[in-house]
Amino acid sequence: MRLLALGLLAAALGVALGWYFRTFLWKRRLRRKQAFFGLPANAESLLVVNREGSNPELMVTRHDVFSLLELAPLIKECGAHSHLVAHDAVQQGFGERTEFCVGNPAINRRMAAHMHSLLPGVRVNADPEPGPDRGAFQIGSERYRLEGGRTEYVIVARLTAGQAPEARPVFLFCGQRAITNQAATRYLARHHDRLARKHGNGSFVLLLKVVNSQAYGPDVVELVDDVTRAAQEPIPAPPQQRNSHRAK
Repeated sequence: MRLLALGLLAAALGVALGWYFRTFLWKRRLRRKQAFFGLPANAESLLVVNREGSNPELMVTRHDVFSLLELAPLIKECGAHSHLVAHDAVQQGFGERTEFCVGNPAINRRMAAHMHSLLPGVRVNADPEPGPDRGAFQIGSERYRLEGGRTEYVIVARLTAGQAPEARPVFLFCGQRAITNQAATRYLARHHDRLARKHGNGSFVLLLKVVNSQAYGPDVVELVDDVTRAAQEPIPAPPQQRNSHRAK
């Protein structure tokens, strides 16, 4: 009986320690996720998207809906809340609430404002006329052209604008096409643990390439480069050409 009692006690202690250890690991992982996304329990966040067409009601495009579906579980897991707002209806600064901004600056005013203020080294060609550079990204001195359905680029960024550590971040998903925005949100959802280990709770800007979206949709994504430095510094001015003067 004594041995049986000791065995039951040891088993109970093992179960209790196992439960405590799993709970400890789960809580630590949750705290890291909350810190990375700036979403403590019951925090408020913004989901900023484009309007579909000129409809005064907030109607979201199909791929933007898919992007929001990638982000919603992350917000819920942190125990936070989200508010869906149109890009032209947000009239506040950043740092007070975590913001997830999805869209191209050519049609998303909020994205255009963020990129102008926070990413001066990035330019998006919004020329409506057809041409090889239409929709291209320029990051620093490098240019990334769009090949619709074959090779497309998207920027995913976590930015705090050098504010206090407790400031809430802004997450940007800026793609050359709507499907690339979905690819970027899915990339963040899948790799946020690794990104948090590498970058901590600081700023980063990553350039992703979406491969053959006409066949694979948003699933095949490659990391092109970490372009944080180039994106946050002004684009260097092109070298001035000297005028030649011929003696008469």
